[in-house]
Amino acid sequence: MSATATRGTVVVADDSRLMRRVLSQTLRDSGYDVVGEAEDGDAALQLCRSAKPDVMTLDLAMPGLDGMGVLRTLKRDGLDIPVVVVSAFSPAHGARAVDALAEGAFDLIEKPKVGETLSDFGRQLDEKVFAAAGRSISRRRVGAVNGNGTARVRTPSAPVVPRRDPHARAAAPAVKASPRRTGRPPVVVIATSTGGPRALAQLMPQLPSPLGAGVLMVQHMPPGFTGSLAARLDNDSPLHVVEAQGGERIAPGTALLAPGGSHLHLADAKSVRLGDGDPVGGLRPRADLTIQDVVDRHGGDVLLVVLTGMGNDGLAGARAVKAAGGRILVEAEETCAVYGMPRAIADAGLADAVLPLHDLPAAIVEEVSR
Repeated sequence: MSATATRGTVVVADDSRLMRRVLSQTLRDSGYDVVGEAEDGDAALQLCRSAKPDVMTLDLAMPGLDGMGVLRTLKRDGLDIPVVVVSAFSPAHGARAVDALAEGAFDLIEKPKVGETLSDFGRQLDEKVFAAAGRSISRRRVGAVNGNGTARVRTPSAPVVPRRDPHARAAAPAVKASPRRTGRPPVVVIATSTGGPRALAQLMPQLPSPLGAGVLMVQHMPPGFTGSLAARLDNDSPLHVVEAQGGERIAPGTALLAPGGSHLHLADAKSVRLGDGDPVGGLRPRADLTIQDVVDRHGGDVLLVVLTGMGNDGLAGARAVKAAGGRILVEAEETCAVYGMPRAIADAGLADAVLPLHDLPAAIVEEVSR
């Protein structure tokens, strides 16, 4: 089968022979062309240079050049290959995985644990690799239009939205008028998924403390990894960033991050609780649930910020925010890793402004000061 007839070409890099076999077979069963396997970072880079895959799956703990070294070398050498990190969880691995995402890795999936079935792992792997392949092939199409190479045809069902004709696309709208709030500072809710750790690493250090009535964040990540993300953001940000454990107070100087594997709810107007309800649309945490709780407790005193991510989590919550008279900012397509969550809200006409990531900090500050 030719590479163009598959869902994309993939290089698998992992120092475990068993894990390479599991990954490769799972990907082939899902319709991908695995064009090479590497047991260390140097071999992974060699395969990337020779095979030029659409995606690479990457273990971070490998002999010789480790996964972080691979990511930095790809960036240094201008090899624009989306990387899906496949990592076991431990405190050390979690911190390293979050560092990899902040360095530019496309997404993260946790390795299956001993005794777990592979069906859920396979579904997640397929979803994340397919999104990464869609971005890679889409960029090659843009390069072909510009005369920089031969286009690869992207599968029509890819979850990454093709870039619109820049001449037909309107400029990002200015902030639209909406009902004035009561004068109370808003609760800021930030929702994101694929590409979120990198976006948050740029956004959070530029936000002041205090900020509004407080900040709640939902980032789609596997259980265990969100603690490392919170610690990394806390180290770099004026706001005190904490992975919520339940019972924390919503405070102007604090940003509470939903833990992977739990929904983030409000216990009352001033404190949060965690919920172990079923995943909604395959997601736990689900941003829609957090947003609805905030609207229920704070009415229109809400500022919703939706960053890069697959799917449409946040859309139902955005409808509730607009109905209550709150405000909504979404990240523009040009700075998103995946223009899914923001686009769902923008296309529904719910966004008060659609802005590139570098313009969002100032817009957020302006909104909470209104």
